[in-house]
Amino acid sequence: MSVTKHNWTKEAVLNIYNKPLMELLYEAATIHRKTHDPNVVQVSTLLSIKTGGCSEDCGYCPQAARYHTNIEGNDLMSVQQVKAQALRAKSAGSSRVCMGAAWRNVKDGKAFDQVLEMVRTINKLDMEVCCTLGMITQNQAQRLAEAGLYAYNHNLDSSEDYYKKVISTRGYQDRLDTINNVRKTNVTVCSGGIIGMGESIEDRAGMLVALSTLNPQPESTPINALVAVAGTPLENEKPISIWDMVRMVATTRIVLPKTQVRLSAGRTQMSREGQAMCFFAGANSIFAGDKLLTTPNPDVNEDMKMFELLGLNPQKPFAKKMQPETVEASNSQFEALGEKPKWTRPGHVIERNEIAKEKFKGLK
Repeated sequence: MSVTKHNWTKEAVLNIYNKPLMELLYEAATIHRKTHDPNVVQVSTLLSIKTGGCSEDCGYCPQAARYHTNIEGNDLMSVQQVKAQALRAKSAGSSRVCMGAAWRNVKDGKAFDQVLEMVRTINKLDMEVCCTLGMITQNQAQRLAEAGLYAYNHNLDSSEDYYKKVISTRGYQDRLDTINNVRKTNVTVCSGGIIGMGESIEDRAGMLVALSTLNPQPESTPINALVAVAGTPLENEKPISIWDMVRMVATTRIVLPKTQVRLSAGRTQMSREGQAMCFFAGANSIFAGDKLLTTPNPDVNEDMKMFELLGLNPQKPFAKKMQPETVEASNSQFEALGEKPKWTRPGHVIERNEIAKEKFKGLK
């Protein structure tokens, strides 16, 4: 088995990333086979349970209320709507449902109680449940764990240095604090980032150093390729090449040997051959379904054809960790505390974010 290191340096990660491609692929594939079944890929379905209207200024995100992106917002879905979508995902081969809400942070109250009921409902369908709801406190993490949550997603997005050039409405430490709150429960951590936002290779290495320093390392790490959406500050960024994605996946596999590395946003721009190379390099998880929150995603039938072609099998639910028990709301040991944590608002100015915001104001 590969030894998990928590003392990676940026220089060491860069040395791996910049290796001759064939050497990099060989090393990554070797580690992948020591720590995972190379013919098994975990399939998740991402469901936007509350879309648009977010108060954050993330430069990549079409759900930010301050940008004009023609995203059709919706209020929080009902439990029954979510259950129907989960059953559909299960019949299509997904073992996990990931629910995303366009919130800055979780607030105790009716909406969060509804999300907790969604978690209970999906866990009872014998599917893994993941949520991405923004920043959460330790008590909120404990309530999610009681409901049967399997994983919590909270991406670092990029390196700490480059993060400040993409987002001004929250701090990097808030991300780490939220992950730490999740770690105080039995819920697994899903955390990764986005490449193609104009960051340097050093920034990509910096993000991997931050993820590898976490102890334990995240059980799942999504590697997203930016999907540039018109109206966002990053609308003019050019798509990254497949070689960038392959190198990033391979380096992630070496630095995070036991983590499930997920091909996330940007797969519509990747050929089957490109995706196959990513699987060879250590990717062993994908998002299936027609959308990733608001951006396009390959059709699930096309994914199943690709699996058949490559000899890949979908991972069964709870293959890596036992199914959590669901505690009904009436038996919960944790109550809403009505917390009002002071999550950071750095407030520095990101010029391209301001330009996009003023452009939207001009369209009103």
